[in-house]
Amino acid sequence: MAEGLQRLRWRRGCFFVLTAALVTAAFSFSIGCSYAQSRSRASAETGEAARTRRAAAEPISSEKVNANTVAIVSGNINGTYLAVAYDLSAVLDDGDEFRILPIIGKGGGQNLRDVRFLKGVDLGITQAILLNTFRKTKELGPIDESITYVAKLFNEEMHLVVRADSGITSVAQLDGKKVSFSDEGSGTQLSARDVFGRLGVKPVEVNMGQADAIEKLKTGEIAATILIAGKPSGAMEKLRAADGFRLLPVPFAKPLQADYLPAALTSKDYPGLIAPGDSVETIAVGAVLIAYNWPRDSDRYRRIEKFVERFFPRLAAFQKPPRHPKWAETNLAATVPGWKRFPAAEEWLQRNNVTAEAASQRAQFERFLETRSQAENKAISPAERERLFQEYLKWSGTRERR
Repeated sequence: MAEGLQRLRWRRGCFFVLTAALVTAAFSFSIGCSYAQSRSRASAETGEAARTRRAAAEPISSEKVNANTVAIVSGNINGTYLAVAYDLSAVLDDGDEFRILPIIGKGGGQNLRDVRFLKGVDLGITQAILLNTFRKTKELGPIDESITYVAKLFNEEMHLVVRADSGITSVAQLDGKKVSFSDEGSGTQLSARDVFGRLGVKPVEVNMGQADAIEKLKTGEIAATILIAGKPSGAMEKLRAADGFRLLPVPFAKPLQADYLPAALTSKDYPGLIAPGDSVETIAVGAVLIAYNWPRDSDRYRRIEKFVERFFPRLAAFQKPPRHPKWAETNLAATVPGWKRFPAAEEWLQRNNVTAEAASQRAQFERFLETRSQAENKAISPAERERLFQEYLKWSGTRERR
């Protein structure tokens, strides 16, 4: 009996050991499977995360960024050139697909130099008269071959500021006195030299930015400061007659009439400087958008071509608030006598049958259409827009024949 009891105990022990072994094996297998599955999931997640990290870490294609970015050299922070360049960026920027990069510049002659020589500059704004100046001096080489214009933009007015208590009432009285011609190399400097030379007045030229010039004008260190910029100019808007400043008239004298235009600054332009209803006589010169004459098969040519294809059809968007008021003067078909237009721009005008008269009509139509579509909160497709424009032209022609 004792022997039977011992066998029973041995069998029970074997059963417990076997059961424990099976449980341990099953638990180990379960843990192993869970661990393997966990490793598998972790591996998959790690792989996905790694791919995401690699994608995020991959650099943006420099070729795409450069091919879709157009850099335009403009003017100083308070000038019309920079305001216009910013408008181009605000209206035409389309993320990575197209981008306008405004560059603060000195304007005028320096902008011509930058477009001619500076790597990375595609477009620039300058004064039309300076094209002829540099053609004569040959300072930048044969610019007839290297510089083209994309569009004539607007007219820039001469602002000639003196102290209200100076007793100076005419340009002739500045002869022999210190006058700031703005920054060295600026359009104001070069055009001011030309204007005073034609008028036979010889002031003592000094060069500085407008902010510094205004301070020196306050203290009497200079007699006047000049700025040639499209009105209203941010730099001039800050001035007040109450602070002792006054705009000096610039006569549209015969020596100026070949290359300049008559103009006026009004109380609407500068309410702080000009009394209500009054105006100040001055002169103006055309501002143009210029480009280097790149070969057709170059990336730089294609870049400017993209700009033309986006800018020209959307001119109406620039001719309403909050864009600079000077855009109202822009006529895409207006020419710069004696100079070649950038080929892609000329071809766009021809392809769209845009003449000077048609450009004016198109601008009027687009302004009307934009107002109407905003009022009705309704987008108009390009095809419908063109159909309406053709009807407008027919209506306009019928009206003129009456």
